[in-house]
Amino acid sequence: MRSTIVYMLRSLGVQNIKAITINSRVFVEIAESRYDVILLGHNNRESVGGIQILEEARFRGVMRPSVAWLFMTGDASQELILHAIDSKPDAVVTKPFSVDELKRRLDGVLRRKAMFHQIEEAIEREDWEEALLRCERDFSPTMDTYGQAQVIKAEMLARLNQHQEALQVLEEAYWRRQDKEVAFAWARLALEMERYEVARDLLLDLIQRHPLLIAAYDLLAEVHECLGDTEAALEALQEATARAPMGIPRQMRLGRTATQTGRYDLASGAYQKSIILGRHSCYRSPEPYLRLANIRRLELNGATGRQRDSLAGGIEQLLVNAQSKFPRDRELEVRAALLRAEMYKELGDSLNTKKFQEAAQMYNQELEQPLDLERERLDVTGDKVPVLEPVAQPIEPSPESAPQGQPGQDPMMSQKVNRQGVKQYLAGKLVQAIKHFTLAIDYDRNNAYALLNLAQLFLETARDSQQNRDERLKMADRYLKLTKLLDLDDSAGQKAELLAELLAAGVEQLPDGSLGALLR
Repeated sequence: MRSTIVYMLRSLGVQNIKAITINSRVFVEIAESRYDVILLGHNNRESVGGIQILEEARFRGVMRPSVAWLFMTGDASQELILHAIDSKPDAVVTKPFSVDELKRRLDGVLRRKAMFHQIEEAIEREDWEEALLRCERDFSPTMDTYGQAQVIKAEMLARLNQHQEALQVLEEAYWRRQDKEVAFAWARLALEMERYEVARDLLLDLIQRHPLLIAAYDLLAEVHECLGDTEAALEALQEATARAPMGIPRQMRLGRTATQTGRYDLASGAYQKSIILGRHSCYRSPEPYLRLANIRRLELNGATGRQRDSLAGGIEQLLVNAQSKFPRDRELEVRAALLRAEMYKELGDSLNTKKFQEAAQMYNQELEQPLDLERERLDVTGDKVPVLEPVAQPIEPSPESAPQGQPGQDPMMSQKVNRQGVKQYLAGKLVQAIKHFTLAIDYDRNNAYALLNLAQLFLETARDSQQNRDERLKMADRYLKLTKLLDLDDSAGQKAELLAELLAAGVEQLPDGSLGALLR
């Protein structure tokens, strides 16, 4: 097939062609060479095919804007095509195809690349002003590519911190043609600007008109989370994974959101799917093993007798599997030991609890950069946060909400979610406030403001009600201790000292009302 495609390309007048098999040097070849077009073939019979290369190219950031990527496959199933689209190729071509079809697709892609070539080169140089200037100068409303140019223009304006101008560009472009890419970009920018209702309405309309635009479901789930509607976020993710089940980040997010709402069966299925999909993926990691083991640990709470023994055995097997699959991951040894310690704590086995706590400390000391064990324990175990008011579903911990499958965390998103939590607090919606503050920590575990906000909130509710008072005071103390591990600015440091003094004084000595304005 590769030889046939080379023959087709030569018959179209293409001279500089390099045909290679998939190997360990593929990404070196892509990074070091200045190709105009990359055609990726995919074969389901191969353990690593074009879909994995496409996904990893996007993951590694080697998909330069000026290069045209064509994904070719004989599998025209909706699952595979939608999974390929997740990685944003310039075109998807299904086999078999004729030389005329290949020419038509190449002509279309290269025509667009030629029109946007100077803009994309400016973007590669991170020259946002030049890219913006060319969007304004080279495209008119009568051109078919006007909507794409406006999306790029808005992105450049946002990079230059001109968000309101960017929003206006997208709104005007949308009402000209109601282009789906413009609508999606508008919704994404509205989310960034904390205009959640606008983003939600745009996405709901977009999904109704384009039900296979899976990225819209992902963004809608994020919007619902910011609005504090975890059930709606779960529904959006379920719909997305039903249509496009092959994306690991999406499955991991479904697992996290299902855990938040107490849907352990659904969470288990998502993590199991992530393990299967991760065999040859750049997203392969021990994370779904740990998350699945933690689901089993959470299920111990309501189990008895043989059921508890079976769950404990399942936890141990998952951790053994994770360590056998990732034998060089030294941090995994620490996290697995912490999870085992929590499992034995649930089982009432104090001897083994202490044993694995000490093992975690020993493994941690052997690391070049030791971990914060308390933070890692919170992350791997996901202890439930006590509810503030009687609610239908338990509120899950912050670590379960951390974005999965993405390199690093998202401090900017953390700040936005934290501010939304402040709004909920001021409106008297304490349950929603705590969800937002814990989610803010998921996005950035170093967000001192969110940690202090949670400490204050738990301290206030412990004062106002005897129900779960001890648990709430423990949570306040826990979050204050976590802030001690951070480098606090003056404002945060002063509040941490004040809250520590109030906590030490006892709930009987606390003044009525708010214990101080939330930081941000």
